[in-house]
Amino acid sequence: MSPSPPIHARALLIGDRLDLRALEAAERLATGPLVIPTGARGRAVLFRYGAIVLFDVDPAEEVAFLHQLSPFVSAPLPQPEIETLTLRVDPMMTEGMEKDILVLHDLNVERLQVVADVLAKSSVLGLYEKRVAQSFDRIEPLAMDLQHHGRGVRRARDLLNHIGATLLTQHRMVGRAEIIEKPELLWERPQLESLFLRLEDEFELKERAHALERKLDLISKTAETLLDLLQAERGLRVEWYITLLIVVEIGLTLYELFLRGHGT
Repeated sequence: MSPSPPIHARALLIGDRLDLRALEAAERLATGPLVIPTGARGRAVLFRYGAIVLFDVDPAEEVAFLHQLSPFVSAPLPQPEIETLTLRVDPMMTEGMEKDILVLHDLNVERLQVVADVLAKSSVLGLYEKRVAQSFDRIEPLAMDLQHHGRGVRRARDLLNHIGATLLTQHRMVGRAEIIEKPELLWERPQLESLFLRLEDEFELKERAHALERKLDLISKTAETLLDLLQAERGLRVEWYITLLIVVEIGLTLYELFLRGHGT
């Protein structure tokens, strides 16, 4: 038997959230995650956290499908975060990565769900890795200001934005995408766990997630430290204002006493 032609998988993170309830009328091949047919022979796996994974879908079909989904996407990204993978079916080989190609025994729905889970999570990590790198670029000048001048910065709103963005990223990674969690499908199909583990290792999901967590923690602690210094500076400034007012009041009182003494 000659090897089957390669099949292209393409994961796209298109927004903050995807309303899957609006697709209840669509033909469903599987749920958890949702799988629907698209194009002439393709499959689409959809995730609530805004990721879709397309198998064997040509570019024109992809554009049409994304257009159909656009009303159901919350906070769409200006540019989707994309992850790609080439698949080949070969029942005689061990399932897993062979160079840059993923070898599968067949293309049943459960295997596509496992592959889609890893690709979708990798696309999420890719987006957050870029955002964290941008956060480092923005917060570095604030830390350098502290190093060179020995005092906090005056942009409290920027610091609060950094803290808020960090917490939101952590919430989305842990609560929505569940990056380091195994898909629920494996509870029903334990024979696919080895495939999942190979893909998880290939895309370094756990390592990338832990690295992101460390960076997010560093950003959060840096922003909180700078914010504490800013609040301490403001508190000290208020104390100086109060002290100055007391001194002025004492001076005025002594001046009045002085005038009264000379008047008598």
